[in-house]
Amino acid sequence: MSPGVLQACLAYAMWGLLPLYFHLVAAVAPLDIVLNRSLWSLAFVLALLAVLRRWTWLRDIARRPRTLGIFAASALLLSSNWLLYVWAVNHGRVVEASLGYFITPLVNVLLGYFVLQERPRRMQWGAMAIAAAGVLWLAIFAGSLPWVGLVLAATFGLYGLMRKTAPLGAIEGLALETLLLAPLAAVLVAWRSSQGHSAFAGDAALRGLLALSGPLTALPLLLFAAGARRIPLTTLGVLQYISPTIQFALGVWLFREPFGGPRLAGFALIWLALVVYTCESLLWMRRRDS
Repeated sequence: MSPGVLQACLAYAMWGLLPLYFHLVAAVAPLDIVLNRSLWSLAFVLALLAVLRRWTWLRDIARRPRTLGIFAASALLLSSNWLLYVWAVNHGRVVEASLGYFITPLVNVLLGYFVLQERPRRMQWGAMAIAAAGVLWLAIFAGSLPWVGLVLAATFGLYGLMRKTAPLGAIEGLALETLLLAPLAAVLVAWRSSQGHSAFAGDAALRGLLALSGPLTALPLLLFAAGARRIPLTTLGVLQYISPTIQFALGVWLFREPFGGPRLAGFALIWLALVVYTCESLLWMRRRDS
């Protein structure tokens, strides 16, 4: 296995296993988990930048208000995504959360069409139509619109779009996001504490677990960035299903969330859409490179 493939696999596996971590800190409110994640991620990334001595970009970025605005928006999108994801895990909706990350590639195609004026190929349109049929099936026959998955896919897709067009690398971008979000997070932590909702009022083990939220957030992002530079986009596109597959398996077999009947049929349509999308992408890349 090449180093790039190994790095990408580790990143996606860590993202997929995060529900296990959130169950360990289930006694903490989702908002407090996300606020702690912001502050501890900042501490982790600043320590990493100090070790690497990569500070010069900060002087340039202070003179670029548009870039600051982009990263402020991306930080809010990522935090919103995390807040909903933590809420979903702690409310027994891991399977529905995994749906969001299964359909994110198709959301990316739609965003490319509407925002970047990219032209999806015929089979990509077909894959999106099949996925839409799966979502409609879930809404009608499974009894409810899978809004958790749809919002997770939309927020993460928009986050990826903003990071795609932003000029900073993985470490610098994450550092700037956490720097911009830290003042708001610190104010909210202080306010929550004044209301008697301090996440650090628990025992030492729980405080240690909350401190882990920083590296558990940052490490997968850094591994992903390192792997993405070393392997083809098609390989990365196939590997990205590792994360929601692990989440789905945890939801069904470990957390015993209900799954079957109409819900299974809806997911089957969405998985079929992903098979069509992935095979079409692989064939297109092979033709392009031949």
